[in-house]
Amino acid sequence: MTTNNGDVLIKVEELHKIFGELHALNGVSEEIRKGEVVVIVGPSGSGKSTFLRSLNLLEMPSRGHVYFEGTDITDKNVDINKHRQKMGMVFQHFNLFPHKTILQNITLAPIKLLGKSKEEAEKRGMELLELVGLEEKANAYPSQLSGGQKQRIAIIRSLAMDPDVMLFDEPTSALDPEMVGEVLELMKKLARDGMTMVVVTHEMGFAKEVAHRVIFMDDGVIVEEGKPKEVFGNPQNSRTIDFLNKVLI
Repeated sequence: MTTNNGDVLIKVEELHKIFGELHALNGVSEEIRKGEVVVIVGPSGSGKSTFLRSLNLLEMPSRGHVYFEGTDITDKNVDINKHRQKMGMVFQHFNLFPHKTILQNITLAPIKLLGKSKEEAEKRGMELLELVGLEEKANAYPSQLSGGQKQRIAIIRSLAMDPDVMLFDEPTSALDPEMVGEVLELMKKLARDGMTMVVVTHEMGFAKEVAHRVIFMDDGVIVEEGKPKEVFGNPQNSRTIDFLNKVLI
């Protein structure tokens, strides 16, 4: 089934995810629009990562629907892998192939999945490496890079597939503090360039500075959402207030 709804890129309807006794998502409905940067915050166990990973069905919802570019990707007749190619995903851990060079890590998917020639993929790969100032690392291996460098490579590896949306699941939480800034700077650049982004993070400064919209989740539901200055500056729900009082803003 398809639905046509203007510039809505992802539409989620009544999403539930149940793990045994745990109702990790409890009827979440949401829309992500093209060019929007949406940051999801909340305490551990609030359902924020489960929600993010449901957007490309890395977590299969127990019930509910996810529409991506008008197609119900929860429909079992839909080829989810075809749609995932347009949804970049960046995790806490970098998932780079250790025995391949940095350039090979970036070009593998475009060659295999998009049918790009080696030359074409490598040209784009080098452009992306230049974007993050790591072109001299093209022939290095992941073990020779710092954590911040690896995460920037993981991000541009997703960009090499020319995605329509980028999903970030706590991309800085496994990094040493001094490396967080370089990854956030790259994410800010993507946001400025108009990339649609959904970001689960504990980096409240990033949320305040970059997000068009902040979603606060707790107990598997969206408790509150709005512009950063509204959610951070004038939260309405007691659970939001309690959470923000505990985290450094």
